[in-house]
Amino acid sequence: MKLKARLSGAITACVLATLLFASRVSAVNDDSAAVQNQIRVELEKWKLDFNAADASQVCGLFAPDLISNFRGQPEDTYNSLCANMQAALTDPAKTYHYDLEIKEILVSGDLAVVRLVWTLKVRPKDGGPEETTREPGMDIFRRQPDGSWKISRYMAYEAPGPT
Repeated sequence: MKLKARLSGAITACVLATLLFASRVSAVNDDSAAVQNQIRVELEKWKLDFNAADASQVCGLFAPDLISNFRGQPEDTYNSLCANMQAALTDPAKTYHYDLEIKEILVSGDLAVVRLVWTLKVRPKDGGPEETTREPGMDIFRRQPDGSWKISRYMAYEAPGPT
């Protein structure tokens, strides 16, 4: 009888442990999906702000400790990147428009990595030809103390044109 009781207790413990583990995995997956959605929303908001030439909003996606790399350009910090973007949006000779393609978002703890492609269209205001540049890249988001997700690091490069 004691063996039967021990076996029954062991089986019950295994079932409870399995249920606890499954609920933890499910909670982690739900949290990851919520973070992915939050990051998608932030990226789309940034695109809309940029395309509306809202220079007051375009720095909001980036963390104060930002370090960014774009092929052939000097490394940017939060301050230098924001100054460059705000200058572009107030350029009297050109308009800028970004399209966004999110390839993948991976979330782990307080970090998330986003593979994406930005397509930049630059139009001269005098009616000259439009220039289009595809910019594949990778953004590293970090959860901020207030719970928001901001880009802390990113690297992008200009994709080669058709051959």
